[in-house]
Amino acid sequence: MKPFVLVAALALACGPALAAEPIVGTWRLSNGETVDYRPCGSKYCSTVNSGPYKGKTVGTMEGSGSRYDGTVVDPSSDKSYEGRVEIQGGQLVLTGCVAKVFCRSQTWTRVGKAG
Repeated sequence: MKPFVLVAALALACGPALAAEPIVGTWRLSNGETVDYRPCGSKYCSTVNSGPYKGKTVGTMEGSGSRYDGTVVDPSSDKSYEGRVEIQGGQLVLTGCVAKVFCRSQTWTRVGKAG
């Protein structure tokens, strides 16, 4: 019985550390297309799942919790911008900026967790 108690205690203690980051999962854009964020090394990489830009990236982020910073890529032009992601419940707010002054944001809705 003691080994089971030890394993259960370790599982409870490690559970939060093993949980996926809030950015990880599938997100729906306002136009209906979907994007996945997945771990890639120490960062989180995005892949467009549907629509005309399927297979392209929309950026790479680093961070944890509700705030991530990195690069945002416009898949129509392949131009990169400084950006950030903020997670607010079931929504992801992606912001890309030119010279940290001229910024545009999009709000996406979670449609699935990482599997």
